[in-house]
Amino acid sequence: MKFVTFSGKKTSTQNKSAILSRDVPTPGVLIGDEIVDLTGLAYSSVLAILQAGDLAISEVTAKVEKAPRLALSEATLHAPIQPPRIFGVGLNYASHAAESKMAVQKVPTVFMKLTSSVVGPDTPVILPKISSQPDYEAELGVVIGKPGYQIAASDWQQYVFGYTIVNDVSARDIQLSTSQWTLGKSFPTFTPLGPAVVTADEVADPHALDISLTIDGETLQSANTRDLIFKIPALIEYISSTTPLEAGDVISTGTPEGVGLGRTPQRWLRPNEEMVITIEKLGSLRNHTVAE
Repeated sequence: MKFVTFSGKKTSTQNKSAILSRDVPTPGVLIGDEIVDLTGLAYSSVLAILQAGDLAISEVTAKVEKAPRLALSEATLHAPIQPPRIFGVGLNYASHAAESKMAVQKVPTVFMKLTSSVVGPDTPVILPKISSQPDYEAELGVVIGKPGYQIAASDWQQYVFGYTIVNDVSARDIQLSTSQWTLGKSFPTFTPLGPAVVTADEVADPHALDISLTIDGETLQSANTRDLIFKIPALIEYISSTTPLEAGDVISTGTPEGVGLGRTPQRWLRPNEEMVITIEKLGSLRNHTVAE
């Protein structure tokens, strides 16, 4: 399934008259170009569904067969999940480490992105006035499905609910002014997520997905997740060795080469540009930039 969070207006179509106006973001399931409205279940968000576990998934599965639907074109998509925490992974493609002139680490480089930076598809990314070096990063996000501590790499699949797309927007001058990256990557709107959380059963191998980013139609990043240095089992084992993972946590697995920092000349985000990240099986995440 493809879980989304949406809002939308009441439709006058007779067979959809049960769908009420949604001013508050509501969980749903995306099927083709329609959204199944999950209102009526005891879960106010996609995160609440994850936290409730298998029972909630069973209830959602049953409701999908008979619940009202809304045309995707009539809805506004929000970030599909508001994660408790976002673990970023730096320098996780060898080619990106090289273009960043940084050594590949012996253990994953992990930083945090503040959840206050999360936005959804088609939401403007605000370029802060205090940064002259805003950058883009296309990344595969892993959504944790249940709590776990000191998880063995061999058990990783038991803890993965699904996958989403992350744009790890970064203010390079702020990020690299210190060894601590969190603040430079956590400005408001700096973590677009979406458009959906695609459940793990729909992604046979998350380490064989094409990933790309375009700006105004120009391809600037193009790679495959097979090139990850530390793959998902290793990341889950490493992060959970020090802190228990929670349902809804997102691990953003790192970006391939092609970021603005590594280009000659360097290429920073400018106002009124459209970024589109596409990951095989997950769809496309589209956001445009605006000046603060």
